Amino acid sequence: RKILFVCHGNICRSTMAESVFAELVRRAGREAEFVLILRDLDRGDWQPSASCTVAKLREVGIPVVAHRARQVRRAEYGDWDHIVYMDAENARGLRRIFGDDADGKISRLLDWTDRPGDVAVLDTGNFDATYRDVLAGCTAMLEQL
Repeated sequence: RKILFVCHGNICRSTMAESVFAELVRRAGREAEFVLILRDLDRGDWQPSASCTVAKLREVGIPVVAHRARQVRRAEYGDWDHIVYMDAENARGLRRIFGDDADGKISRLLDWTDRPGDVAVLDTGNFDATYRDVLAGCTAMLEQL
């Protein structure tokens, strides 16, 4: 399955999600089943992972996936099985780029959990909370896939 993780600049939340999901997949011995990629909505240029994201992932023993993000493009909608975003602003950006999600590929990371529909992985600088939300979403997504 091909999974695209998306947020504004791909330096914190989506980088964390890709790294966490990749490690969960590795631990489950399911690496051959998944291709994981990052794209951003706003920047269109590559940025390294935020140092706070890297520090949190190291703290919990999750390797940071090397990434090279670029801005998501309308033409690549068909390339992905799942396009996973972090918050409502990301959803608006994806609608602007892709238009109607006719195939139902686009989901908020926490949609995979049993949390209410208005809960998002927030960009607040609280990396403990971000990690908690990302881990919950990635764990639920892997279980369902």
